Formats: sequence, structure tokens, C-alpha cells
Amino acid sequence: MQAPQVETVKLDELNCWRIRHGQAELLVAQQGAHILSYQVAGEQPLIWLNKQATFKKGKPIRTGIPVCWPWFGNFERNPDSVQAMRQSVEPAKAHGEVRALDWQLLGISNEGESLLVEFVLPETEGQIAGWAHDVALKLSIRLDTQLHVSLTSHNKGQEDVTLSQALHSYFAVSDVRQVSIEGLDGLRYIDTLQNWTECVQSADLHFVGETDRIYLNTPNHLSVVDPDWNRRIIINTKGSRSTVIWNPWIERAKNFSDMADDDWQGMVCVETANVMGDVVTLGPDASHTLTVSIGSAPL
Repeated sequence: MQAPQVETVKLDELNCWRIRHGQAELLVAQQGAHILSYQVAGEQPLIWLNKQATFKKGKPIRTGIPVCWPWFGNFERNPDSVQAMRQSVEPAKAHGEVRALDWQLLGISNEGESLLVEFVLPETEGQIAGWAHDVALKLSIRLDTQLHVSLTSHNKGQEDVTLSQALHSYFAVSDVRQVSIEGLDGLRYIDTLQNWTECVQSADLHFVGETDRIYLNTPNHLSVVDPDWNRRIIINTKGSRSTVIWNPWIERAKNFSDMADDDWQGMVCVETANVMGDVVTLGPDASHTLTVSIGSAPL
């Protein structure tokens, strides 16, 4: 197997790697072990690269696949069991804090026809304000005919730890108004824009305005159907029973300084998650792995 091409690049203040394996190209930042983009030669990108993203130390990046951990979204909206893990009077940052920390690159290596890229955050204790738990994190990225991303949490402490989490994937689409998401029909979801009301999905999801939904008990297979690009993005997951789907639409996008006013059209977030009643509790020495595999096929 030909050795991967690895190029060290600097995006403003952040150290990154551009990795080419076969026909695939991956761009990943050390901060947050954050996948910034993923594309196969000759095809449209699968993971959306925000051209106005800011790459500043300690500032979360709005693009690619952020790692949300050890809580998801607004801390106060997390279950009591997750909130009880943090003891601090300081306001909690949204989506946890590991996406703004520097991870350690363990290595880039061939495994048969695959390429494996591994990052670790060996000590979370002391790095997250008010969160005094010893949980080691590993992010594994595997490139073969698809992109596979796995986040493993290992409780090295002596007490149970409860957390919520997500691989907050931004998918590139031709125009979100033309795409649909298959696999949600009949599922319950929480509409955060309608006072967190629980609803039931009828048929495939189409986008007609700002969308922020938490789908419950989701299957391990979803698809983003994009007729204009003549493709179906195939999303397979393990270790997750909840999916967050988000698009800011017109007015919300105008409030983001790190996103062009019209960029909402070219992206949709389908986030592999463990949230609400789907949180993860780890006993001493226990581990949990959250995985998403991403590929595409013509329509």
C-alpha cells in the first residue's frame, strides 16, 4: 500500500494536517482533533468546509466535525445526571470544552488498505472547568472507501461518570432546500425551536426554515438525498440512539460572524449523538465508543 501523503499546514493560529490516502483528502486540526473537511477526488465534498471559519486558539471552529463532550449543547438543557458531573459557579460553555483543547496526534499509519489517524486527550481532569473526572478520550479516523470516525471515552476514575456527546457533522450539500433526509419517518423528535415540544416525524425530512431537532431512538442508518448533486450521503452509526439535525437558515446565519450570510444553503448538520435520555454512564474502567461512518452513492 502506498504511504499516505501528509502535509503539515498552519491555518491562522492552528496546527493542522492535510492527509491524502488513495483518492481521499482529509484536513484535520490539532485543536479539538477536529476534522475540517473530507473529499474524494472528482466528487463534491462530503464534509463541509466553512470558508469563513476562524482558526483561533481556544475558540471552537464552526465547520467539519466538532467533538462535543462531555455535554452537548446548552449545559442547562442536559439531564440532571450530566449536570451533576460539573461543580462550578462559572457559566458552562456550550457543547463541552474538548473541541477547544489541543489533542495529541498518536500516529498516522497504514492498516491493510485503510489509513488510521489517532488522537488522544489523555487527561480531561483539570482541563474542563468544574469537571473533576479522569476520563481519557481517543478519536480514531479511518480512511478506506469511506470515512469512519470513532470517539472512545474510558473512565479511569473510581466513580461513575455520566456524559452526553456528539460528533457534530456538517455535511456539504448543493442546496439544503432541495435535499431530504431518509430514515426518520415515524420517529419521535424534540423541536427545540417550538419550546422543546415532542413531535412525530411524518415521511422524509425536507427543509423549509430554521431547523433544530433532536431525534430519539434513531436507527443506525440515515441518508441525505441530494438530487442536484445526484448523490446520497450514507450515514451509519454505532453507540448512538439520538440524532441532532440542524440548519440555521437565513436570519440565524446572519448572527454568526464566522459564517457567510448565505452559507446556510450549502450545509446541513446530521449529528451522531448521545443526548437527552440517551446519555452514557461509565463505571470505573468502563469504555464507550461512538462511531459514524460516512460515504456516498449515486442516486
